[in-house]
Amino acid sequence: MTTASTPLGRARAVRFDRYGGREVLDVRDVPMPRPGEGEVLVEVRAAAINPGETTIRSGALHDLLPATFPSGQGSDLAGIVRETGPGIREFGPGDAVLGFSWTRSSHATHTVVPAAQLLAKPEALPWEVAGALSVAGPSAYAAIQAVDPHPGEAVAVSGATGGVGTLVVQLLARRGVTVLGIASAASAGWLSAHGAIPVAYGDGVGDRLRAAAPRGIDAFIDLFGPEYVRLAVGLGVKPDRVDTIVPSSAAVECGVRQEGAAVADTPAVLRDLSALLASGAVELPIAATYPLDRVADAFEELERRHTRGKIVLLPQDRG
Repeated sequence: MTTASTPLGRARAVRFDRYGGREVLDVRDVPMPRPGEGEVLVEVRAAAINPGETTIRSGALHDLLPATFPSGQGSDLAGIVRETGPGIREFGPGDAVLGFSWTRSSHATHTVVPAAQLLAKPEALPWEVAGALSVAGPSAYAAIQAVDPHPGEAVAVSGATGGVGTLVVQLLARRGVTVLGIASAASAGWLSAHGAIPVAYGDGVGDRLRAAAPRGIDAFIDLFGPEYVRLAVGLGVKPDRVDTIVPSSAAVECGVRQEGAAVADTPAVLRDLSALLASGAVELPIAATYPLDRVADAFEELERRHTRGKIVLLPQDRG
């Protein structure tokens, strides 16, 4: 086993012992994890929070994604390799990496991750952006792939300035698509500056979409909720060209696509997206950062659903 300096003491990690709201979250001292075959120990510098973590913590996905208590949380991460397990050749202590954990473990000062789920972090990529990419990036990639947009087509995007939406808008614009970005009126400037036609949400949004795309809307990417699935179908978009990343009965009833991060959560996709972000060709706005001890406050801000871009935990920051 290779080490930079053998980790001493204990790590700190977010835990919860029962399903519930933000009040069940706790930050605890835990044994320092040790990497096994094919794994590395990462000192986490940044780890995003995601709406799906709220849903899992509430118990709403118990039948599909049950928690084993005490449960950790978090999948996105970026950090420094501190120790490698047997069989690791691609990384060594001191390497900067980004990637994802399938074991709900990134909201912590340290976590063990299979090397196959990591890639080298580009030097130009800020920590908070690198740590926010592994859910939002593949989710954006998968949603675009699902609706298969072509240059000149009109594609509507709900939740267009959220963590996934900001990437979807820019990636669509790079394809020569007419992007109709549904968001608050306060976000109109950002959308216009990034190649989209802003469309304010709220009463009359359907009429505003029709006015923005008088020749019709070819595809619809929903990143917010079931009301937009019904709106898309009502606007005449074919169900196989509607994709939502928000599970709902409306999605099933309308027969639309439900393709999210899982279908594109690969190092290859992350490598392409991280290169675009590092070069400045695409940006991922960071709405706020919080130290690990304020994880409940971070989720409170997320649950208001009015952030532009991602909210990120900085586990090494004692705030």
